[in-house]
Amino acid sequence: MGFLVDLICTRTGKAYPKDQLWNLSPEANAPLFARYDLDAAAKAMRREKLAGRPPTMWRYAEVLPVEDAQFQVSLGEGFTPLLQAASLGRKIGVPHLYIKDEGLNPTGSFKARGMSAAISRAAELGASAIAIPSAGNAGGATAAYAARAGLPAHIFMPKDVPRANYIECKVLGAHVELVDGLISDCGKIVASRKETEGWFDISTLKEPYRVEGKKTMGYELAEQFDWKLPDVAIYPTGGGTGLIGMWKAFDEMERMGWIGPERPRMISVQAAGCAPIVRAYRAGEAQAEPWRDAETVAAGLRVPAAVGDFLMLKAIRESGGCALSVTDEELMAATSQLAAAVGSFPAPEGAATLAALEKLIARNLIDERDRVVLFNTGTGLKYIELF
Repeated sequence: MGFLVDLICTRTGKAYPKDQLWNLSPEANAPLFARYDLDAAAKAMRREKLAGRPPTMWRYAEVLPVEDAQFQVSLGEGFTPLLQAASLGRKIGVPHLYIKDEGLNPTGSFKARGMSAAISRAAELGASAIAIPSAGNAGGATAAYAARAGLPAHIFMPKDVPRANYIECKVLGAHVELVDGLISDCGKIVASRKETEGWFDISTLKEPYRVEGKKTMGYELAEQFDWKLPDVAIYPTGGGTGLIGMWKAFDEMERMGWIGPERPRMISVQAAGCAPIVRAYRAGEAQAEPWRDAETVAAGLRVPAAVGDFLMLKAIRESGGCALSVTDEELMAATSQLAAAVGSFPAPEGAATLAALEKLIARNLIDERDRVVLFNTGTGLKYIELF
């Protein structure tokens, strides 16, 4: 442990000390990234020795932010299956098709990774309570890891959040408020009350460490493919922390000598009723304007404005990828198609990646030789009212 050096502003490159709680960088109001001594980390964490480590995301502890192992707040998150979907792939023209199934994380989604890292570090740095706006799964993960850490959690959710997410938060002991509005409206409440209430805000990319947990999907992808990354990674993006985190992971692994310079084409998938990143990508913009009147049944994709928009768009373009949207009808049809073909019940957000893949194939943007990974970011069991 102890390879964390400092925090770097993603806009200005200015360094900030690691030993205090930060939200956005003070000067640029931008996300902060954790920076590590990767030369030292590579010596302590050799990739050929990883197989002997526990099958969780903490197998990569040297490139995670917790400096004292006693503060690791873990429920066994990470190292989720990479499922071959050869029969489905052959049917649609991509025989080398895989599903990274994040629905098997402890709280049923990839949000477990980010909350494990963020709440661990918050506890290590002395936070007394945490707060978050959530469209669903992030709230459940926050409640679980806060309970594990013994920290009070204050969660603000749109009133039409999937009921399973609301119940999950309540049962886990969080203080939950339902809001008449979107996740952006919930975020405004957290921002307005956090100072007076003494909460540490762990909103998406408004603190430095959720992205560190999410980046472990990139480490796992490389390890599960024997250190040769796939050609295409298709990822459903609301706040986009997972896509941003994996892009960071690829850079770290190359600097440690674990992989070469090759990268997957990063494909961002959004819902047609809330597609700010798609619109900005098509317009050639570096940032995304907020989406008005956001609407989709996929709660995790109903994010009208993303703090990390510029980081997402940069990764998509640098990788040679793209951003596209699918309709609610398309993603719901894909949910049943993917479940029946693979044997795993995906969340609508995850199924959106299959709907997007079929559009990419139709546009000749995916080759039958490509190794393609779809990210199912959660379990469909939390959305049963949609079926």
